[in-house]
Amino acid sequence: MTNVLRNIIQPAAAVPPRRLIRGATVLSMDTEIGNLTRGDILIENGIIIAIEETIAAGDAEVIDATGMIALPGMVDTHRHSWEAQLRRLNPNAETLEDYCNATHFSFAKYYRPADMYVGNLLTALGCMDAGITTVIDNSHNSRTGAHSDAAIEALLDAGIRAVHASGAPVSGEWDKAHWPGNLQRLQEKYFQGDNRLISLAAMAQLEPERWAEARRLGLPIVTEFFGGEMASELAALHQQGLLGPDNIFNHCTALPDAGWHILREAGVRVNVCPRSDAHYGIEDGMFALQSARRHGISPGLSVDNETSYSGDMFMEMRVAFYLQRVMGMHQQKGCGDAHHAVTLPAHNLLKAATLDGAVCAGLQDEIGSLTPGKQADLILIRADDINLYPSGNAFGTVVHAADRSNIDTVLIGGRIVKRNGTLAGVDSPRLRAAVDESRQHLFAAAGYQHDMFAERFLPLESAT
Repeated sequence: MTNVLRNIIQPAAAVPPRRLIRGATVLSMDTEIGNLTRGDILIENGIIIAIEETIAAGDAEVIDATGMIALPGMVDTHRHSWEAQLRRLNPNAETLEDYCNATHFSFAKYYRPADMYVGNLLTALGCMDAGITTVIDNSHNSRTGAHSDAAIEALLDAGIRAVHASGAPVSGEWDKAHWPGNLQRLQEKYFQGDNRLISLAAMAQLEPERWAEARRLGLPIVTEFFGGEMASELAALHQQGLLGPDNIFNHCTALPDAGWHILREAGVRVNVCPRSDAHYGIEDGMFALQSARRHGISPGLSVDNETSYSGDMFMEMRVAFYLQRVMGMHQQKGCGDAHHAVTLPAHNLLKAATLDGAVCAGLQDEIGSLTPGKQADLILIRADDINLYPSGNAFGTVVHAADRSNIDTVLIGGRIVKRNGTLAGVDSPRLRAAVDESRQHLFAAAGYQHDMFAERFLPLESAT
């Protein structure tokens, strides 16, 4: 990757050995720690050491969090990070085919390694700005080894915590010789040292040979799983012992009860997509949170992509709340009681965006809650901002009212990546120039005439 691109992020400042976050309202998402109206959080060498009402600062650097809400960094369990240059290009998409037309079929084959870097970097920075400290990067445009390298290097440069799930492209021509051997090459090149932020996974559909290679390397396997279409495959996979806790299934829409029973029995990890499933009308269009929970699975939440909507978990939580409310009302009316809605309270939705997401990523022992011994991945939300004050309920403020503009501070492993509402160490003019150059290249290569006001994205191609 060129030095010009890799100079977008400036070297991070040294992290002090001890940091004390003082005076925050604490939403720990840890049942033993609980919630504190006013509390302090002590961090040493990137690890949470203590959470108490009052902690002596000693020689610690103090962050005054008076009037702020402290909570774990959020976890986006499924994001196609490489697509960031295509943000909101397709806002009125109605089907999954519409999404594919505006990504895989029109532009994906024209991505250079530099475009993979820019897409992943822009997504990672957008995530951190929105309080997402961990992302499962579903990288299904790894056309060559250089493309894969660029995607990983962008995540490393950004400083986000990530699971990079490398996968073969969906359309066009690519270097098929580097699959599936690309996984071992990446593991040897990037994941042999003391790298605690980025880990490797495989992205593959119901492909036993690729699953076997991932398992040989000890890697999780990420799969786009549409329950109505693919449920018939589950019984055979389960009987052959091919499903397990190393599987991560996205979506899981319209999955029959028998399928959920298999996923639960096998320990498959699940994430659901409130906006994506509805926006693209995937199968029945309803995200599978309620079905998963009914079968004893607590799924993470995921954004999926940004080609049609925003890249933040606040909106995922809100859409999840209201879709749950609508489903509950319909169910209760069908049972003769129109006034008893079934939905998840704000606390549970925040858990889905934090701790449940960490479980989906396999990182629950490191992140997902504010717990002594875990990594200091956390965010501070200014509850005294004009749109949030007064804060009548801390969970309600976060889930139903806050947005990225209210996030004052973001820490990943104790390192500040956002402070006073601004990302740290980002050369914004250079970033925008790189994004503009990448997008112009993709549009020109595809012969796409951009219309800022178009109601629909007219597909350049609709087949591989």
